[in-house]
Amino acid sequence: MMKDLKVWQFILEKYQQQKAVVFLCVMESSGSSPGRQGFKMAVSDDEMCGSVGGGIMEHKFVELAKEMLQKQSEQSLLKKQIHSKQSPVDQSGMICSGEQTLVVYPIKSGDIEAIQKIENAILNNSSAGFEFTSRGIFFISDTIFSQQYSFEKKSETDWQYSEKLYFANHLLIIGGGHVSLALSRLMYDLNFHITVYDDRKELNTWQQNEFAHQKKLIEYENIQALIPENDNQFVVIMTFGYRSDGLVLRQFIKQKYKYLGLLGSKTKVEKMLNELCNEGIEESKIKALHAPIGVQIKSQTPEEIAVSIAAEIILVKNANS
Repeated sequence: MMKDLKVWQFILEKYQQQKAVVFLCVMESSGSSPGRQGFKMAVSDDEMCGSVGGGIMEHKFVELAKEMLQKQSEQSLLKKQIHSKQSPVDQSGMICSGEQTLVVYPIKSGDIEAIQKIENAILNNSSAGFEFTSRGIFFISDTIFSQQYSFEKKSETDWQYSEKLYFANHLLIIGGGHVSLALSRLMYDLNFHITVYDDRKELNTWQQNEFAHQKKLIEYENIQALIPENDNQFVVIMTFGYRSDGLVLRQFIKQKYKYLGLLGSKTKVEKMLNELCNEGIEESKIKALHAPIGVQIKSQTPEEIAVSIAAEIILVKNANS
């Protein structure tokens, strides 16, 4: 979602500079296509932003967009790409065996208001969406889409794409220290909506964190009331000490989340898990906890620890895809 935001903001910035922009979007994809449905890109005469999959296929479409800019074309193009040398038509030049359909669309002045609303909806995590046809881009303030993406094609000029604007995954970081800052920076680019909780107002890493969408000063004793169980939430506990970690974990261990992890050394974690077991916490709940957190890559710095946590979260997120 944040990568999409950068593309929309790029378009708005170029419009303010009175520069023409061509918008590229993957309408649908299948197989091993490098550009998945919803991938977006914008091209002006001097810059580009985003990606529709990379490689020779993307290069070809960037050149097509630049040609449209030079000709000042206002006609959109819908193109299917088959990533196989054996295909008699629509070869992309790639051999990864997937397929995708892309649109190459010159942005019009009538699209700008809708794009501004899209930008605001993403920034505010609002329930909204947009529709996209050969006639333009249209914002929908209260989305009723049952799926995140939808594409229907009747002909090369009669098609409709719709997209729900929302963050599919929410990362909740309990603790605003150095690892929290590094993890926020990393997960921001992975399209997670990030909320950081801490009880230390003057914490420097808390103040430096410009990547979290929300930062909330709270009391750890009552944190469970702020974070009800949810299947699309990834909860990471990394407070400033053993006592506060235990205080938070005891509130969450019985709840159901997509992911629940605890940062700490092996010795610290074993001690805490033994305490939970002695307190009568179900063994299944303890086994579901990711602790010590992260993929074991012998990480040492906050940045390396953040990479190990991000890898484990991605593994859980993509487990059934």
